[in-house]
Amino acid sequence: MIPAERAPDPREVRNAAEFVACLQALKDWSGLTYRELTARAEANGEILPRSTVANMLARATVPREELLVTFVRACGVGPGGLEEWQTVRKELAVRGVYEPADRGPAEGSDEAAHRPTSREAEPGTAEELGEPEEPGTAEEPGEALAPSDVVWPGDPAAESPDAAPDTPRPGPRSRIRRALVATVALTGLVLAGVSVVAVVRDGHGAHPPRTLTAPAAGDVRIRVIGRDLCLAERRGARSGQIHQVPCAEAKVPLYSLKELGGGRWRIVSDHPDYGPGCSGIPSGGRIPDAAFEDSECGDPSRVEQFTLEPYGTPVEGYRIAPADSATPGSCVTVVGDRSAAWARLAQAPCAPDAAGQLFSFDRRN
Repeated sequence: MIPAERAPDPREVRNAAEFVACLQALKDWSGLTYRELTARAEANGEILPRSTVANMLARATVPREELLVTFVRACGVGPGGLEEWQTVRKELAVRGVYEPADRGPAEGSDEAAHRPTSREAEPGTAEELGEPEEPGTAEEPGEALAPSDVVWPGDPAAESPDAAPDTPRPGPRSRIRRALVATVALTGLVLAGVSVVAVVRDGHGAHPPRTLTAPAAGDVRIRVIGRDLCLAERRGARSGQIHQVPCAEAKVPLYSLKELGGGRWRIVSDHPDYGPGCSGIPSGGRIPDAAFEDSECGDPSRVEQFTLEPYGTPVEGYRIAPADSATPGSCVTVVGDRSAAWARLAQAPCAPDAAGQLFSFDRRN
């Protein structure tokens, strides 16, 4: 769903085919996958199998009323909007056409107030709560001090308030020299510490370097470059969200690459609970930070084709770029804490340094 875009209005359709197309547009607007719609329906105490939704959207006839109600409610439409969908469906089922006197969108309808995203916002964030950023404290202007008025560390006058007035003080040049030496030494220590932290965070030293493997058709394990972490789902989760997990634990689902020609690839998943599927980006990639997720193959609203682009000279890894995404220049990216297991993957702008965006397609035996 595009931010600030209103939900599709069923009153704008004229026949059953347009009504089904409007239902598909409603699913796209919700930003929800088939799995997420099923989970939402279950939360409402209803049943909405993924195969039923797929079949409903593939037909040119209006669905049963109970199916329509469950689907529209799962997409996040409120009671007022739901009544409009029911009214239009009934008119189409009886007369075959819908021609209301007023086709204009209703002001203040419930669609504008219910806009679920492909993932729930994390509670407690400043963005969700609307908390203002903590204001900084501006430095108060003060009078400029002459070099002879500055008391430097090690100055006898600073260490001994009872020092005699005629105690000689080091000149400004010697004070500046000592300060510069101390600053350079401190900077060296800070840079050394940062280097150590960077090495640890990048996984160097923790794991021996692994051989980079180029994309090839067949069974693969998709590994994040620089870490002993591979792509997988959380077993039992319905969202299909893909995370990075320790490679030894990356067993659900099993991945393989299918070459489509023209430099394009499909990432095929084999889930022990849900069966075959495809990795993809929901809603055509229109949603910023859209999840990289597994779901059924063939959903026209998802981006399920990718280019696997080499990065660096010599090649350091391969980017996974959604083909024909509505957000050009996007790459599959590890977001959040990139050093942590279970950090999720999503669509994000391709970074110049490709941080969190490089992968190896290791052969899986």
